[in-house]
Amino acid sequence: MFHGLSLLPDCSPGTKAPDDYFRDVLLLSRLADQGGMSHVKMTEHYLGAYGGYCPSPLAFLSAVAAVTTRIRLMTGCVLPVFHHPVQLASEAAMVDAISGGRLDVGFARAYLPQEFETFQVPLDGSRERFTATVDAVLRLWTEERVSVDTPFFRFRDVTILPRPVQRPRPPVWIAAVRSRSSFAWIGEQGHHLLVTPALTPLSEMSDHIAVYREAYAEAGHARPSQVVASLPLYVGDSDEEARRTADPLLRGYLDVWAAATDPWVSVTSDDYRGYTGMSRAIRALDPASFRTMGSAIVGAPATVAERIQEVAATLGADGFLWQMDFGAVAGDVAVASLERFLDKVLPSLPAGRSR
Repeated sequence: MFHGLSLLPDCSPGTKAPDDYFRDVLLLSRLADQGGMSHVKMTEHYLGAYGGYCPSPLAFLSAVAAVTTRIRLMTGCVLPVFHHPVQLASEAAMVDAISGGRLDVGFARAYLPQEFETFQVPLDGSRERFTATVDAVLRLWTEERVSVDTPFFRFRDVTILPRPVQRPRPPVWIAAVRSRSSFAWIGEQGHHLLVTPALTPLSEMSDHIAVYREAYAEAGHARPSQVVASLPLYVGDSDEEARRTADPLLRGYLDVWAAATDPWVSVTSDDYRGYTGMSRAIRALDPASFRTMGSAIVGAPATVAERIQEVAATLGADGFLWQMDFGAVAGDVAVASLERFLDKVLPSLPAGRSR
């Protein structure tokens, strides 16, 4: 089981300045690298406090590459529907070169209506646009003189530079949330799976992961499948102190997430069945229920270690990427939590420092 960092800024200038945020998460990245963690993952979003500080995970990961030596760099995820595949494939290959072949590329379908509206990309048809863009990126990494003709983009005899350092290409992860068909498609394609069990009960997510594993096995891929889960984590000196510190941060994170999904109160799309009303479901959560569901892990080192193994057993995950920047957390608070994890939790977990 491997363990890394998952980053998703939920800040605005009123809660945490952008230079403070990036100073703090670059420090967390260096500590994770020194502590033998597996990945640093950053997510792409735009406009609002929910992720808006990082419109370019690849730019951020270039900065991480410059201050680390071993840890792998993961986009978690880039949003292909807002990019031309030549641009995305070329920029990712550049970061793979800068990092000496340490890049993992995670792709996800964007889901915030305000982002689609701003980029003038329709929600309906976005699933087809997503798969077409991912397919084109994979071809551009592994082939030369690539020609593609789709309803969304077309080009002829294109060979990108630089070529990826990793051969045949960087590892690919696809994020999935609730559609069983999405989990099956990811398995059929032979990609790794990235899950965030926030609104989905762990038992239901476990069933979806089983669908992915089955489809992967049936497709006969040579490499073993991999599943990684991203969850908020806070490690305190005691259970009481951990809850006292983490719960207000979780409340802030949930509030920012709910506000970002408010457009789904009135928006509908055939490509996003079940998303309408999402913000109401998020607002129905409180930090205590979020923790109880297994959507966040909070506690003293012994409590956290036990809870991690329970969640891992339920999900059958190969690893975790821990979100430690939630709630516009102060840098010293996040650093202390990470240090407790590295010093007091990770050594007690199975294969804690492997990747």
